[in-house]
Amino acid sequence: MYAEERQQAIAELIGRRGRVSVADLADAYDVTTETVRRDLAALDRLGLIRRVHGGAVSAAAITLGEKGLGEREHTNAHAKDRIAAAALEHLPADGGSIVLDAGTTTSRIAARLPADRDLTVVTNSIPVATRCTGRHTLQILGGRVRGVTQAVVGDQAVATLSALRVDVAFVGANGITAQHGLSTPDFDEAAVKSALVRCANLVVVVTDSSKIGREDLVSFAAVDAVDVLVTDTDLDAGARAEFENRGVEVVLA
Repeated sequence: MYAEERQQAIAELIGRRGRVSVADLADAYDVTTETVRRDLAALDRLGLIRRVHGGAVSAAAITLGEKGLGEREHTNAHAKDRIAAAALEHLPADGGSIVLDAGTTTSRIAARLPADRDLTVVTNSIPVATRCTGRHTLQILGGRVRGVTQAVVGDQAVATLSALRVDVAFVGANGITAQHGLSTPDFDEAAVKSALVRCANLVVVVTDSSKIGREDLVSFAAVDAVDVLVTDTDLDAGARAEFENRGVEVVLA
C-alpha cells in the first residue's frame, strides 16, 4: 500500500471511530510506529485529523466552542429522549435524592421524573429547576448563572455540593474519552460538575454518542468515576468495550 493510500485509509478509520492509537494503526497496516506518526503528522497538517497523546482523533473531536442551549436542544433530540427514558431505571427508591446536572438530556430526565415518587432534587440548572418546581422537593444551587447553558456556577455552588451526599447524580458532558475523561469548555462549569460527581453514591452519565470520542478544554472527572453510561445505539463497539474494560456499565437506548 502506498503512503497516500494508507493515509487516506487512516483518515477514514479515525473519522468512523473518533479516536485511534498509534500502536493500533501500526498493527492494522503492518508498519512501524514511526511511519504511523509521520502519516498522522501529514494528515494533521491537512486538517483531516488532530494528533493527541498516543494517537489521533477526528478533526471535530477537539472542540473549543460551545453551542447555546437552544441549538443543543434540537441536536440529536430523539436519541436524547431515549437516553432520558432509559436513565430513569437508575432513580433511587421513594425518599431518595438525586442531583441533576445542567444540560438538554438531564432536562429531559427532569420532565420524566415520576410524580408519585418522593424525591429530593438538587440542581444547578434553571430549566431543570423549572420542570421540577411543585413536583418534588427542590434545592437549586446558588451562584452566577451562565447565559449559554443556564447553569449556576461559582464557589457557592461548589461549596454546597461538597457538603452533600446524594443517592444518584445524572451528569452530562460535552466530551468523553477514556484518556481525557469527562470534559467541558468552561472552567467554572467544570468545577461544579466535578463537585457534582464527587457528592453522589452512583454516577450516571447521560449523553448521546456524538460526544463520545470528543475532548473538550477542561476535564472534570475521570472515566473511573463513572458507574453507568447511558447513550444511544450509535456508540462505536470499540469505544463501548473500552469503557466496559474500565468498569463502566454501558446502557444503549
